[in-house]
Amino acid sequence: MTRKLFCEISPLTYKISYEAHILKRKMADSWKTNLASKKSEDKLPYLVFSHQSLMRRGLRKVPVPVEEAKVANLHIAVPKVDRILIRPGETFSFWNLVGRCTEKNGYQMGLMVANDGQLKKGTGGGLCQFSNLIHWMVLHTSLDVVEKYHHEQIDMFPDSNREVPFGSGTSIVYNYLDYRFKNNTTTTYQLVTYVGDTYLHGQIYASEPQKDTYEVKNVGERFIKENGQIYRCGKIYQYHYDENRDIVEEKLIKTNHARVSYDTSNLEVIQK
Repeated sequence: MTRKLFCEISPLTYKISYEAHILKRKMADSWKTNLASKKSEDKLPYLVFSHQSLMRRGLRKVPVPVEEAKVANLHIAVPKVDRILIRPGETFSFWNLVGRCTEKNGYQMGLMVANDGQLKKGTGGGLCQFSNLIHWMVLHTSLDVVEKYHHEQIDMFPDSNREVPFGSGTSIVYNYLDYRFKNNTTTTYQLVTYVGDTYLHGQIYASEPQKDTYEVKNVGERFIKENGQIYRCGKIYQYHYDENRDIVEEKLIKTNHARVSYDTSNLEVIQK
């Protein structure tokens, strides 16, 4: 017998609690947090890092209309972040800039990952691709991630056109699962984001050259069979180098132990 969620047992109580949480966070932000809000149409002079993310991967589990809904949602959300400045002492908040995803605001039913790791459709679905892009770029800067959540540890899709390490993405839910980073440097940074025909594009610019560099690697990735179930395992590290390419810090940012939910017949699997 499947255990019912609280939102299924008492939808009204859940709704009231959810809205109260949203209001509480908004009030806390207005009192305590210096959120980035200013934009500049002019790009800052120094390009720090850029990345592009394929929007249509053509996976069998994802119907074409759902994927197109994600692209439509990105067209709405991405301009709200484009050209934002993150000045010294300021914190970037994904949801503070993007706002609530509603049908009234034009958002469509895209693909989302539920709390139990299962796929479902929801209004504004697919925006995690946007927060993933931002996070990947931030990992290559001197900016500090202060709030980030992971999806449930399930490997749902095979590596079709994957460009970043598995497990390096983000999980976002308005507004209590946010993606935030803080500028603790003396340099102003700027995010430039836009939707192309095929790719979602992002760039990070700065007011001064960033002398240190960063690299993110998946180390020791392998597929292991445990008690009849196959898991994707590995560790993601961020490497920080100074201007002479001497290593300053090696930081473990994620340990993967994700249950694989697709056909594994073509994978090299280690029996534990």
